[in-house]
Amino acid sequence: MKEGSERKIRYGTVAIAFHWSIALLVFLNIALGIYFVQFLERQNPARVAVVGLHESIGISILLLSVMRLLWRLTHPVPSLPSDFSFGQRLLARGTHYGLYFLLIFVPLAGWALASLPPRPLLVFGAMVWPKIGVLAALSADSKKAAGGYLAISHIASAFLLAFLAVGHIAAALFYHAVVRRDRVLQRMLPGT
Repeated sequence: MKEGSERKIRYGTVAIAFHWSIALLVFLNIALGIYFVQFLERQNPARVAVVGLHESIGISILLLSVMRLLWRLTHPVPSLPSDFSFGQRLLARGTHYGLYFLLIFVPLAGWALASLPPRPLLVFGAMVWPKIGVLAALSADSKKAAGGYLAISHIASAFLLAFLAVGHIAAALFYHAVVRRDRVLQRMLPGT
């Protein structure tokens, strides 16, 4: 009985580990993406290493996010505060569903984009990751057209993910910790 009631109060260790690992990797990867697009010219030899790291972290985010979603679907989560209005519940749930969707969509779009060049797709320089076959088999002209659409999809959805994440952080730090002074933030903090 105590175990069940504790789960209603806070997230479990596995959910907390997924949350913070993915959050750290997402912000790191957004920074890397901005860095190589804005500050490294295509001819710069360092760009290959940075892009490879960005792709490797993206694949890691994809795998962790799928595992996290499976964990979430099979394990109960704490309830929202009982005094939340319908609008607050809708906003909280919508933000979470949007984050889950984007945590899978953004790396999938990146994987699709990384499937276009002829070079192998390596995870942390050590393991060959399969390309999406239908994209890798396109003609050069088709790859160029697909690359434009995929790049826009990947970048726009990554910025949307960052926007939702910042809103999520603001809700936790400001709304819950300062305005409401409830324990919602502590439910996801390790060791609290």
